[in-house]
Amino acid sequence: MSLRRFQLLGAAVCVPLALGACSLTRPPSAAPAPIPAQWNAPLPPPGGSAALPHAGSPAALADWWRQLDDPLLVELIEAAEAASPTLASAAARIGDARATSVAAGAALLPNLTGTLSATRSNSQSGSSGTGTSSSTSSSSTSSASIPPMTTLQAGLQSSWEVDLFGKLRSGRDAASLRLAGADAKWHQARVSVAADTANLYFSERACERQLAVAENDTRSRAETARLNDLSMRAGFTAPADAALARASAADAAGRLTQQRATCAVSRAGLVALTGIEARALEQKLAAAPVDRALPAVQSVASVPAEALAQRPDVYSAELDVAAASADVGEAEAQRYPRLSLTGSIGRLQIRTQGTRQTLDTWSAGPVSLTVPILDGGAYKANAEAARGRYDEMASIYRGSVRQAVREVEEALLNLDSTASRTGDADTAVQNYQASFNATQARYDSGLASLFELEDSRRTLLTAQTARVALQRERAEAWVALYRAMGGGWARPDAAAPLAMTRQETTTTKSP
Repeated sequence: MSLRRFQLLGAAVCVPLALGACSLTRPPSAAPAPIPAQWNAPLPPPGGSAALPHAGSPAALADWWRQLDDPLLVELIEAAEAASPTLASAAARIGDARATSVAAGAALLPNLTGTLSATRSNSQSGSSGTGTSSSTSSSSTSSASIPPMTTLQAGLQSSWEVDLFGKLRSGRDAASLRLAGADAKWHQARVSVAADTANLYFSERACERQLAVAENDTRSRAETARLNDLSMRAGFTAPADAALARASAADAAGRLTQQRATCAVSRAGLVALTGIEARALEQKLAAAPVDRALPAVQSVASVPAEALAQRPDVYSAELDVAAASADVGEAEAQRYPRLSLTGSIGRLQIRTQGTRQTLDTWSAGPVSLTVPILDGGAYKANAEAARGRYDEMASIYRGSVRQAVREVEEALLNLDSTASRTGDADTAVQNYQASFNATQARYDSGLASLFELEDSRRTLLTAQTARVALQRERAEAWVALYRAMGGGWARPDAAAPLAMTRQETTTTKSP
């Protein structure tokens, strides 16, 4: 090969590499979000801080449901995770995003394909005679037979699109960011499944406690109605009092039936969520204690920025902004020229009548430059649409941050409120129980009317129902706090939130 050819080939390769340094400006890959400096609720004590679970540490938050020392809850959550279609879909999306990321990265590299072919053929050539009498002899002398020929061919072909304006790099970045976002969404799905299972389990346990209250109330009212019926037959009780007692007993029986149905619905929900057979689940629930004390939530120093850094949904929304920024860069690059380079090497071998001939071939090029000239504004419209999606993702990210702050604040408020009300609820039940017992004794001795007894009974039932509802509310607030804190997930770049550390600083360069 001559020196001149080497120079031309070098220019064909080096010029695209030099042009490849050109890039277009993307929007910022991190959108600012309104993160408060400290929690507003509950109000911390002087010199103290708001309560956060286990210092907000992802390591301590991981598998938070094990802190209850409830083996059944652990088993239910593990079963729900295994049976969850949401987790399965999230895992499938991770696989899809990983394949897309690999394909986007491969587009930056030269493409190399190999070919191998073999052909066996022969052909004849000649002309037909013009006279009838001499057709045979003319045919034998004017046609010649070509011997069979074998052709073997092997080659390598390469093509490469030079990333002049960062289109391919932007596509690779967007795919990589969406892969990380899909992984974060899987963790968010896992946190949601665990929280939903725990809430449904606590709901079923609260339903069982309320069922016990309803059963005791029904037995008490039924016994009162029975005694009033006996007294009425003996002529010591007015028919109106006996009717009131029967009505009260029927009302309690109706509430008991409704409560049993409510508990059955809760168990059916657990069956659907965990995939455990209904009879087996009933046996497990019957063997497990109904009452479980919630672990204490420690009061530690932490700020919202640290807490939100542990939220997989916030991190996923953050990555969506960065991916949308890369999409804008890719769409903008579509409006500029595209440069591609192809080349090939090959070997051709022909075999016929015991002889063979080999030829080596190579080519560098063509170097193709594709310039969009007239597209009716399609490329510009695509770029504007990409910027619109970027603005949407930035807005969604800011909204997810506000929602995350709200969820933590609400969980802190509810947990603090339920903790403050628990003592009062217990005191109310104890004293209403004492009042009812005294009224029952006075009624049995004839010093209190049936109306007084039923009024005292209703007051006690209301207090007992309120205490069960408060216990359930506190359990839900406890789960909500751990869910709002990310449920133990830790972001890959755990040093600092992405929005606080990464900013897009690329500038436009002239090609």
